[in-house]
Amino acid sequence: MTFLLLLHLLAALLGPVLVRWWGRQAFLVLALVPAIAFGWMLAQLATVTGGGEVRETTAWVPTLDLQISLRLDALSLTLGLLVTGVGALVLVYCARYFEPGDDGTGRFAGTLTAFAGSMLGLVLADDLLLLYVFWELTTVFSFLLIGGGGTRLAARRAASQALILTTAGGLAMLVGILLVGRASGSYLLSEVVANPGSGTAMVAGTVLLLVGAITKSAMVPFHFWLPAAMEAPTPVSAYLHAAAMVKAGVYLVARLAPGLADVPGWRPIVLGLGAATMVVGGYRALRQTDLKLLLAFGTVSQLGFLMVLVGAGSQELAAAGLVMTLAHALFKSTLFLTVGVVDHATGTRDLRRLSGLGRRLPVVAVIGGLAALSMAGVPPLLGFVGKEAAFAALLEGGLADRTAAVVVLVVLVAGSALTAAYTLRFWWGAFARKPDPAGPMPADLVHRPGALFLAAPAVLSLTGLLLGPASPFLEPLVAAYADTLPLVAESAEKLALWHGWQPALVLSAVSLLGGAALFAARRPVNRLQGRFAVGASADEGYWNVLQGVNRLAVLVTGTTQRGSLPAYLGTILVVVLALPGTLLITRAPWPDEWRLWDTPLQALVGVVILIAAGMALRIRQRLSVVLVVGVTGYGLAVLFALQGAPDLALTQFLVETLTLVTFVLVLRKLPKDITERHRPRERAVRGVIAVGVGGLMAAVGAVALATRTATPVSADYPQEAYDFGGGKNIVNVTLVDIRAWDTLGEISLLVVAATGVASLVFLRRRTGGVDRLEAADLAEMPSAAGRAPRRRWLAASATLPPERRSVVLEVITRILFHTILVFSLYLLFSGHNEPGGGFAGGLVAGLALVLRYLAGGRYELGEAAPVDPGLLLGAGLLFAGGTGVAGLLLGAEVLQTAILETTLPVLGDVKLVTSLFFDMGVYLIVVGLVLDVLRSLGAELDRQEDEDDPIEAEPGEVIVR
Repeated sequence: MTFLLLLHLLAALLGPVLVRWWGRQAFLVLALVPAIAFGWMLAQLATVTGGGEVRETTAWVPTLDLQISLRLDALSLTLGLLVTGVGALVLVYCARYFEPGDDGTGRFAGTLTAFAGSMLGLVLADDLLLLYVFWELTTVFSFLLIGGGGTRLAARRAASQALILTTAGGLAMLVGILLVGRASGSYLLSEVVANPGSGTAMVAGTVLLLVGAITKSAMVPFHFWLPAAMEAPTPVSAYLHAAAMVKAGVYLVARLAPGLADVPGWRPIVLGLGAATMVVGGYRALRQTDLKLLLAFGTVSQLGFLMVLVGAGSQELAAAGLVMTLAHALFKSTLFLTVGVVDHATGTRDLRRLSGLGRRLPVVAVIGGLAALSMAGVPPLLGFVGKEAAFAALLEGGLADRTAAVVVLVVLVAGSALTAAYTLRFWWGAFARKPDPAGPMPADLVHRPGALFLAAPAVLSLTGLLLGPASPFLEPLVAAYADTLPLVAESAEKLALWHGWQPALVLSAVSLLGGAALFAARRPVNRLQGRFAVGASADEGYWNVLQGVNRLAVLVTGTTQRGSLPAYLGTILVVVLALPGTLLITRAPWPDEWRLWDTPLQALVGVVILIAAGMALRIRQRLSVVLVVGVTGYGLAVLFALQGAPDLALTQFLVETLTLVTFVLVLRKLPKDITERHRPRERAVRGVIAVGVGGLMAAVGAVALATRTATPVSADYPQEAYDFGGGKNIVNVTLVDIRAWDTLGEISLLVVAATGVASLVFLRRRTGGVDRLEAADLAEMPSAAGRAPRRRWLAASATLPPERRSVVLEVITRILFHTILVFSLYLLFSGHNEPGGGFAGGLVAGLALVLRYLAGGRYELGEAAPVDPGLLLGAGLLFAGGTGVAGLLLGAEVLQTAILETTLPVLGDVKLVTSLFFDMGVYLIVVGLVLDVLRSLGAELDRQEDEDDPIEAEPGEVIVR
């Protein structure tokens, strides 16, 4: 089963490529994937109908006891056959639905295949958490399929509406899953159903699960998203909104009913909302003039019918519900596909304009007619078998509460009459000849359907026709599921096309005659509907709520987000003082002994840091403030060194230096002085908050150290670092081996941050455009023309105006640049056993580039590093991540260090650890980050200033070149 899901994933990834190669014919290849899954599940039919099931469990996250548990039983087999069988036929249909060369066809193919795999995973999942993952995947793929390419406003609105509602239901469902799992003691569906818990948590969890189901299956009052989703292409409507996604809620209710149907609140919700949805959907369908909308409201109605049957919690109604689920998928998919053919052939879906199409497309009319008869419940179609089984179950005691059974039966008969009425309206509107059509019918068909275009709807309609008389063959499969529920009536009725003259047959006839009467009186009925039309609708209510939420968000944001960074920071710090600070003072165990310092030199450094921090509060020049703040950082590095942490000290020195450079680059665009003056009261409040937070953090450190009772894990680090990491530098081994996953995440964050910062500065372009020195550029420089030539120690130093050049700095840069780079490489290669590593080495190399830029400007930076920073960032991330694969090949775990030892002729004994290559990736990323900062905050700002870039111009200012 896992193989089938992976096959769908692979096909989804290859879908766009196949469409690019083979055009729309690629859909035929993609259809093989669900067809293979259909064949495999069909092969399991004997096992399942014999009372067995197929299980498959794969470890997912063993430490959290999460696993991929899949189970194929009667219910999942039935839904799985629908998902895969209809999915394969819809993909075949797509091979002729889309025109050659349509934009977005490749994306559609991949997304639809991915949805098919997600839906298959949903019905096979035996773990509630895994089911939720697939549940949300279907929501996301549905959003993408409805929205299409995002070019049409109506499609975007419909997609967002479906996404918001189904995601909200999914979040409620997730909370319900956690409550039910906790109450029952397991997250396996099979165990939850077999041994459901009890209590308030179980009741609340069950109700929340039903919220997810009713939103997914478009029950009242959330039914309006399904008709709006008809903006999607017809194959999406036929698959997602007829056979697959909207059945997810029905499937979940059917899956949980054997164990949770007796939980308080289950039946009122399921039966009440299901019955109301059936009537509301059928009533709304009678008013539609668009064939797809008519079928959409009919789908809403039928989903309510199915929800009543599978959620009643009795064996008889469950059997009828499973048959109706199968029948509904067959006839509703056929009808949607038929509408697609009609739309392609005529260019319209408006039933008021269509006239006489049955004579011009007789095969399409027959296919649609068979599916319509099944939807109306006319014998000998499968829809009749399911409907009569439902009526018989209610008449014979399918619900223990006889009053509820009578009410539900009356509603179902009325809903079935509405179904028959809108079925007649559909076929009449699509194929009958009308004496007074609302608009001209095309003289020639736009697209005459071919055999392959009609193959899918023909197979589905014929299947519904054949399964009616052959319904006894479905009995073993249906009974395998229905037997998991209690038998409420005296006996269960077998599936058959003919049970003799009985009350259920009379009710079927009443519903058909009532539907025929409603259709015959369609004009008076339409006038009556218009007269008693309700002014409000669920759809309008949704948009009103959404607008209200937006207005509330604007109000709250305008009130709380005033654009003041000190206000935001102050609020956060006050909360920290009020909550954690209070708990620390009142409940924390304070240390019995205090030690102010280990050596008086630490106290001296601390005093210097305090003096620098105090000066930062008084100085008014921005650059001076930055330099004084840098003293605090350098002081911290000295404290690290005095405490015996050379790695941390080295890194702190390098980071502080690079931070100072970055600040200086940014300060060029800010005023020289800090002109803002605060009142004494404001300064006092800020000082109190600052001192309080500083004291709190010091107290947290002291308490954290004092409360340690167990031996710290770091005590074993020296030996473990050497035995497993192959290095003596504990810090570096921890970063590249013990916590390599954390480091991989952090360097990924660095790449994202560098890309974001550069994107804010490079307003015109992000890649390319490295400032390289050309001979023509040099000839135009003032220092080269009209002045005596000066010796150039750097390649591009002549591009700077003479007043900005420093010969001393150029000479120092010329002498030290390569030495610094060699030192950075030394730190990289020695970092596993000595202070250093990829991060420190990358920072040193970055500072060498900083020196070149400061000495020679942006052209000198281009000469020093003629490479795009994005290339270094991407290569470093790929290099670091690739070491995980290398570890696997050498028999280790992902990102675990593998130690290679050998003897070379000249070098002697050589010991190499694979984490060195991980460190090389870190080195490249840090160099790329520094280069990106220099190019964006340095060279690019220089270019804008030198070229008088219009980006920097004032509004309304025009620059003439």
